[in-house]
Amino acid sequence: MDVSRIRALRGPNLWSRHTAIEAIVSCATAECAISDLPGFEAGLRARFPAIGELGHRGQASMADALEAAALALQAHAGCPVTFSRTSPTIEPGVFQVVVEYSEEAVGRLAFDLARQLCQAAQDNAPFNLDAALTQLRDLDEDVRLGPSTGAIVSAAVTRGIPFRRLTDGSLVQFGWGSRQQRIQAAETSRTSAIAESIAQDKELTKMLLESAGVPVPTGRSVSDAEDAWAAACELGGPVVVKPRDGNQGKGVAVNIATREEVMAAYAVAVEFRDDVMVERYLPGHDYRLLVIGNQLVAAARRDPPQVIGDGEHTIRELVEIVNRDPLRSDGHATSLTKIRFDDIALATLAGQHLQATSVPARGQRVILRNNANLSTGGSATDVTDDVHPDVAARAVAAARMVGLDICGVDVICETVLKPLEEQGGGIVEVNAAPGLRMHLSPSFGKGRAVGEAIINTMFAPGDNGRIPVVAVAGTNGKTTTVRLIAHLLGSKGLRVGMTNSDGVYIQRRRIDTGDCSGPRSARNVLMHPEVDAAVFETARGGVLREGLAFDRCDVAVVTNIGMGDHLGLSYISTVEDLAVVKRVIVQNVAPTGMAVLNAADPNVVVMANSCPGGVTFFANDRNHPVMATHRAQGHRIVYVEDGQIVAAQGEMRHRIALTEIPLTQGGRIGFQVENAMAAVAAAWALGLEWPVVHAGLASFINDAATAPGRFNTFSYKGAMVIADYGHNPDAMLALVQAIDNLPSERRSVVISGAGDRRDEDIREQTRILSAAFDSVILYQDACQRGRADGEVLGLLRQGLEGAARTRHSEEILGEFNAIDRALEQLKPGDLCLILVDQVEEALAHIAKRVAEVG
Repeated sequence: MDVSRIRALRGPNLWSRHTAIEAIVSCATAECAISDLPGFEAGLRARFPAIGELGHRGQASMADALEAAALALQAHAGCPVTFSRTSPTIEPGVFQVVVEYSEEAVGRLAFDLARQLCQAAQDNAPFNLDAALTQLRDLDEDVRLGPSTGAIVSAAVTRGIPFRRLTDGSLVQFGWGSRQQRIQAAETSRTSAIAESIAQDKELTKMLLESAGVPVPTGRSVSDAEDAWAAACELGGPVVVKPRDGNQGKGVAVNIATREEVMAAYAVAVEFRDDVMVERYLPGHDYRLLVIGNQLVAAARRDPPQVIGDGEHTIRELVEIVNRDPLRSDGHATSLTKIRFDDIALATLAGQHLQATSVPARGQRVILRNNANLSTGGSATDVTDDVHPDVAARAVAAARMVGLDICGVDVICETVLKPLEEQGGGIVEVNAAPGLRMHLSPSFGKGRAVGEAIINTMFAPGDNGRIPVVAVAGTNGKTTTVRLIAHLLGSKGLRVGMTNSDGVYIQRRRIDTGDCSGPRSARNVLMHPEVDAAVFETARGGVLREGLAFDRCDVAVVTNIGMGDHLGLSYISTVEDLAVVKRVIVQNVAPTGMAVLNAADPNVVVMANSCPGGVTFFANDRNHPVMATHRAQGHRIVYVEDGQIVAAQGEMRHRIALTEIPLTQGGRIGFQVENAMAAVAAAWALGLEWPVVHAGLASFINDAATAPGRFNTFSYKGAMVIADYGHNPDAMLALVQAIDNLPSERRSVVISGAGDRRDEDIREQTRILSAAFDSVILYQDACQRGRADGEVLGLLRQGLEGAARTRHSEEILGEFNAIDRALEQLKPGDLCLILVDQVEEALAHIAKRVAEVG
C-alpha cells in the first residue's frame, strides 16, 4: 500500500462540510480485498480492537482499513471526529481516502500512525497502540485551543459567527471583513492596551482603585530584600510579597511575617520582575470575580494547592499522585493545573514545620502554597450566586477604573455574602486576559457560560459578524460575472472585496496578481477590515485542493458546466464529475441564501436539489420547461424578452433594457447577456434596490481596465479587434456565436492552447474556429504546462484539418509577434479575434499598436 498526495481540506469540500485529510492510496492487487490477505483483519483487530467496521460496500480493501484506523485512532484519542470515506478512482487499485480531523496536525499524524498499524498487521509485527494514542493526545493538547479561548469560540459557533484561528496560539478572528472582531485568550479587539498596561502595574492599579473609593490593601514598592523587610515592619503583621507586574501567581508569597520568610519571598519574586511590592496581608478567602462588559458574570473561591495525608506517602509522593489526575496538566489545556513543587512550596511547608519527605497523618491537610491561583495547582468553587450586590458593584467599579472590558478582579475577604467594608476585605489585583477555567469547569459547583457572555459583548443580539458573500463557479463567464456583481455591490456604496483569475481586489484596487480564484485569496479578503461584501470566483482546483474558504455563502452562482475545464485532472474525467465539484458552493448556501443557476444547462439544473436555500433560475427562454415550472411554483426566474432582461416572481416583473447594459452591446453578445442575467439574479438575491442595479449595469464598461481579457474591443485601421481569454471549446462556441452577430468583411483569429487540457479539447478549439474564420494564426503559449515544445501547436493543426471556412493558416513564434502579424493584415471592415495568453501584457501590446496608428 502506497499513500501519496496527502491534502488538508480546510473548509467545506467535495466530500463533506467537515475539515478532512484526503489521500491517494494505491493498493497492490491482493490488497484490494483484505479477504485475500490471510490473517490481516484478525491481526489488525488484535492490535486495535476498537477499530470498528472496515469498508462500506461489503468488500473492504487495504484503503478501507487505513480509513477506519485513521478515524478510530483520533476518536479514541479524544478528538471529536465522525466522518470518513473511501472511494475508488478510475485507476484500478487506486482509492481516495478521506478522514475528518479537528486539528490538522493531529489528522496528519493519525494518517501516518494508521498506515503503520496496517503495515504492522500485514507484516505480523508489533504495534504499540497505547503509545500511538498518547502521541495523538499529546499533540492534540499542544495544538488545540485552550479551554478559555475554546469556550469563546464554541459560543461564537453556537451563534453562527464564523471564526478563523490566525496563529498557532490563541489569536482568533470572529466574523468577516468590516464586521470582524478578534480575541487573544480573554482579550478582545476592544481591550485597551493602556488598560492592560495599568493592570500589569499593581501599584498604579492600587492607586487608581483607592482614588475611586475601592478598598485595597496598603503597601509599597521596595528596592531590595532589606527594603522589603523594612516595608513589612512598617505595615506590621503578616504581608504579601509579589512582583509589581506579575501574573498567574508567579513569584507571589502570602501571609508571611518573619525576616527570613520575607527575604526568601523577595528572592523568589525578583526572579520574575525587578520591581517587587510588599502589601499588608488580608485574612480570608481568595475570590476571583469576572467582570465582562460592566457586569459581574461569574465568581469563584480559589483554594490553594494542597494534599491530604494518608499516613503512608511523603508529601512529595502525595503531590505526584495528585498530579496524575487526567484533569491536571502542565499548562491550561485542562480544567486544573499540576501542583508546582518548587522553592515556594518548600518554604510554605517549612512554615508548617514540614518537609518534602514528611509523611502527614491520615486526613491531615497540607498547604503547598499560600496563594490560590489555578496556574500553580489550586482549585476553585463557584460562588456566583452568593455575591452580594455591593461586592459585585466594587468589582465592576474596579474594572471600569482600569478600563478593561474583560477583567478578573481578585478579592480577599471572609465571605462574598457581605460588603467588603464590613469585614475588612479588599481588592488585591485587577487582571487583564483573565483565565476562564475556574468559571467554565470549577472543581466544585456549576460552570458558567462566560464564553457566551464575552461573545455577547462583542456582537449585538442578531449580529453574526458576517458580510454578504457571493461565490461564482462554472466553466465560462465566471470572471466577468464576478466583476459585474462586485460592481453592482460597489454601486450601492459597499466596500467590495473580489477574487478572480486576474487577482485580488479591495475597493477596485488590486492587492495581489495572478490566478487568485482559490480559497487562500478568498480567506485574505474575508480577513480584510475594509470589506463590506465579498465576491469570489471559485475555481475547481481550489475546491479540490483545499475546500472552500467559507462555511456558507449568501449567493452561489453557477454559470454553466462545459467541456475542457481541466478534465482529466485529479480524477475529474467527465462533465458530470466536474459538476459535482462545482456543486460544492451550492451545497453550502446559507438556509436564507440563494443559488443562481443556469436553467439551460442540465448539469447545473440538478444542483438545485442540493441547495439548502432558495433557487433562482436564469435562461434566455422563459418558456424553457425548467423556467416555466419554477415560475409556476412561485419561485424567482430571470430571462430575456423583447430586448429586456426580466426578473420575475409571481405577478412581479422588473425589466431592464439590454440597451442599458453596455456589456451586452445591446444584446448582440449572447454570453454576456447570460452573465448579466446571472448578476441581476445575484443582486436581487442580495436585496439591492432596482435603481442601484440599473445604475450599476449602465456604468459597467467591458474594457481592458474593467474586465481584462473578457471580450475587450479595439478599433484598428477601421477594423474591429476583439481580445479574449477564452481557452476551451465551450468558450470558442460562445465567442463564435457572439461574433456572428457582428458585421465583418473578413475574419481572422489568433490562438494558442493551454497544455493542461486534454488532446481532444485542444483539437476541438481550432475545429470550431475553422468553421467561422477565414484566417488562423497559431502561436505557442509562454508556458506549455507540462507539454513538450511544439506539442500543443501540433494538436491545434490537427483541428484545422478539413476546415469548413479557413483558407489560410500560419504559425508565428511568440504571442506578441502573432498579434503584430494579425494586425498588419487587417483592412477596414475586417474583424480579428485574438485569444490572449499573457492577458495584461497582450492587452497592453494591442493598446500600444492601436495608439501608434491613432
